[in-house]
Amino acid sequence: MGVATQPDGTIAPGIRIAGVDVGGMNREQALAALGERTAAAPQVTVSAGKNSWTVSAAKLGWRADAATSVEAAQKITAERGVLERLQGMVGAAQVQDIPLTAAVDATQARAALTSLTAGLNAAPRNASVYFDKTTRKYAVKPAVTGVKVDVAGAVNTYVANPALTALTVATAEQAPQYTTEALGAYVKQGNALARPFTVKLAGTNRTAALSALQVADLYWVRETGIVPDEATLKAAFGRLTSAVDQPAQNARYALQGGKLVKVRESAGVVTDRAAAYAIFRKTVLDITQKAAVFPSRADKPTLTLASLPDAGKLQLIAVGKSTYYHSSAARRTNVANAAAKINGAVVPAGEVFSFLNALGGINAENGFVGGLIISGGRTVDGLGGGVCQVSTTTFRALYQAGLPVVERNQHSYRVGYYEPQVGFEAAVYDPGLDLKMKNDTSAPILIKTVNDNSRSTLTVEVWGVKPQRTVTISPAVITARVPHPGPKYVVNPGLRPGTMRQVDWAADGYSLYISRTIRDASGTRTDRVSTVYKPWQAVYETGPRS
Repeated sequence: MGVATQPDGTIAPGIRIAGVDVGGMNREQALAALGERTAAAPQVTVSAGKNSWTVSAAKLGWRADAATSVEAAQKITAERGVLERLQGMVGAAQVQDIPLTAAVDATQARAALTSLTAGLNAAPRNASVYFDKTTRKYAVKPAVTGVKVDVAGAVNTYVANPALTALTVATAEQAPQYTTEALGAYVKQGNALARPFTVKLAGTNRTAALSALQVADLYWVRETGIVPDEATLKAAFGRLTSAVDQPAQNARYALQGGKLVKVRESAGVVTDRAAAYAIFRKTVLDITQKAAVFPSRADKPTLTLASLPDAGKLQLIAVGKSTYYHSSAARRTNVANAAAKINGAVVPAGEVFSFLNALGGINAENGFVGGLIISGGRTVDGLGGGVCQVSTTTFRALYQAGLPVVERNQHSYRVGYYEPQVGFEAAVYDPGLDLKMKNDTSAPILIKTVNDNSRSTLTVEVWGVKPQRTVTISPAVITARVPHPGPKYVVNPGLRPGTMRQVDWAADGYSLYISRTIRDASGTRTDRVSTVYKPWQAVYETGPRS
């Protein structure tokens, strides 16, 4: 027991526990006298923040504790003096009634308080940045402060003092990691960066510009600050340099009076790209700068007039053909324009032909108009639809000539304009997708185009000093076929209710390859060009429901 009692181990006379006389009893007798007697559980008011609940203490794990009460009686007995004991022997014992003490089960208290306050806990919500398409500016979605309830602290308090009838569960605010104020500063900076930006090529009067919206596309406003978008930065830099550069012009042929005549080469001035990109990246993301000057370098032609073969001695090496029946007026315009742009292009021996370089860029300034293109998994209106008709026909000619393929890209799905030569096509997109093939002949080659709009036919011819080789192209070999998915329906608010129109057409997916066999003095070799067409779904636009 650890507590002194009377000499015979009994509790002093006159002591009661919750009204039960336990005087003269030992511990076991006192516990038996109390029996299952329990005090009525009091009501406890629990408060947390602005909320309060009144519950029975029993629900919070409170229970009467007879053993502790008997120990309290024994302690009182031990503390009484000899005189009091003598008084007790002659019937003058001091009467003392002690309450039945209580204890709290911490586990039950924790469970009850957790249940009561469960709805008060709230995780903080970070502020976030978004781009408002209406205002075309960055904005902040405000942060929300969280709340954390200290159930453990309240449990400890109640266990230490079971007599409490009012128990407070402390609540504390939980601050978000990213606050509205901090992100607001980044948003302010991001919106200020979205301003028109101009570049100039040093030593020339050539300039180019990005609009405020184009600049805004060069970075992200994140929770951590301004984050450059490296891909769009490089793409924008490419567009700017294409606009300001004056590349050297190789000696070439031009059609005059129905005959090909030589045109002298000319030097150019182009961007010093490595140095210029560092300047561009730094200044366009500097809120204090609105313009930059790109360092330049001289660009020398690689083919001179003296090295250009006599046009009359050129031989026809290979021919590529395609048809574009049922093309729209816009598509026909782009086919004619692209064919005219590459007509007369000369590729020196050992150098690489770039379709996009020969074309001069797919943009309105270069004469191209809107037409259907493949973008973002859909066939949509876009600038330059029909240019791929020319790149495909050019690829067919150069491939037939036996020139090595440096870069060739496919369309996303099988396109009817390039049938029946499935897979024998080349997609281009400015910037990013080019058609490049190396002139491995012993002399410059000339590319000529013949476009017949009335017959919807396009021919590309490769002229030069004909190499001593034969090229045989095999038809496509289909290795797999994937059925197209079901149609997709998209609501177009611009259509009348109840109307429908088809805007994309279904096509099965294919895996295939074409191959060619080249025979020359070095022997026989075979190469392949592989293509994987995605399965394509039909898309219908429907008017809104009435």
